[in-house]
Amino acid sequence: MLMTTTPSVEGRRIVAYYGVVSGETIIGANVVRDFMAGVRDFFGGRSGAYEEVLQKAKDTALEEMAEAAESLGANAVVGIDIDYETVGASGSMLMVACSGTAVRIE
Repeated sequence: MLMTTTPSVEGRRIVAYYGVVSGETIIGANVVRDFMAGVRDFFGGRSGAYEEVLQKAKDTALEEMAEAAESLGANAVVGIDIDYETVGASGSMLMVACSGTAVRIE
């Protein structure tokens, strides 16, 4: 499955559009609370553990979106947008959401 943030794939023609597909992942409260505490001091360096958790959440959301596209008969997703939002009553969870257009390319 080819996935790109661009609206087209250079050198490949889009032959069918299947519509918008999406994927979402939510990371639990403790991770977000710890993450926010870790980024409070911007100059304090990077946290490999939190970066790993966020990367896994993003990968999971993208995989979910790819599966949705494949179920429609697509072989690519173009125009992908990835968003990170806090959710829950007190912003205690982090949601990673992605969306794009499922297409068939040559």
